[in-house]
Amino acid sequence: MTSTIHTKTRLSDRFFEGERPLYALGETELDNVRFYPGESPLKHSHDVVIRNCEFMGKYPVWHSDRVLIEDSLFTVYARAAIWYSRDLTMRNCTVEAPKMFRRVSNLTIENCRFPNAGETLWTCDHLTLRDVDLKGADYVFMNCSDIEIDGMKLEGNYSFQDAKNVTIRNANLASKDAFWGTENVTVYDSVIEGEYLGWHSKNLRLVNCTIRGEQPLCYATDLVMENCRMEDTDLCFEYATLEADIISDIISIKNPTSGRIRARSIGEIIIDEHCITPGACVIETGLQDVA
Repeated sequence: MTSTIHTKTRLSDRFFEGERPLYALGETELDNVRFYPGESPLKHSHDVVIRNCEFMGKYPVWHSDRVLIEDSLFTVYARAAIWYSRDLTMRNCTVEAPKMFRRVSNLTIENCRFPNAGETLWTCDHLTLRDVDLKGADYVFMNCSDIEIDGMKLEGNYSFQDAKNVTIRNANLASKDAFWGTENVTVYDSVIEGEYLGWHSKNLRLVNCTIRGEQPLCYATDLVMENCRMEDTDLCFEYATLEADIISDIISIKNPTSGRIRARSIGEIIIDEHCITPGACVIETGLQDVA
């Protein structure tokens, strides 16, 4: 959460344009301010409260500290809006521009919409998100760490690549290639839909989740699944080490490395002649939903 911000000056019902009109602004509240096209209007700002504002130019908040943004709009022209900054909170905002947030630390986002979220949230750390909607969200959360999410809808591919230390609750993710190369990710009470989920992940834990899509969870290390459903999934778990309790049917499993899989039923178990450790994974059927 952003540190307490103390402001001494208020600017309201104004507009600015051009390059760096409020460069290094500090201890100021902005209310109903419009930033017309131009670059970096608030670069190197600190202790700023932004309410009911509209941004129409590039790079508005770079290298800034202790910023609160509420009820504001970042138009499609405000691309790459917030980079290299610390201690920010954003509430009740709409972000139409892509490439939002790079190398931002200690960031809270609440009740915000991102209709064009491509390449948003890269190499950020200590993130808290609540009730966030991201669409067009290819490559979001790449190389991010220490993330807490509760309530998220995400539509976009390649999400969370190489992310670390992530907890997600009550999410609906439609994302091909989600969670590739991640470490220490736990997902509770969520729906994840898309091909090639969690490949090359380490310590991925799925609890009370529904999984849909082809060839999920291959090459995963120390995968844990608790009380999960797998719908329309095939060729699962190739070369994965895992402990999985699946309360649904699985179309097919292929070449798991080791551990244990329990499912309601499995249509086909494929152990091919090139499997590295044939028979090292215990596979059981007949698991019932006890919910």
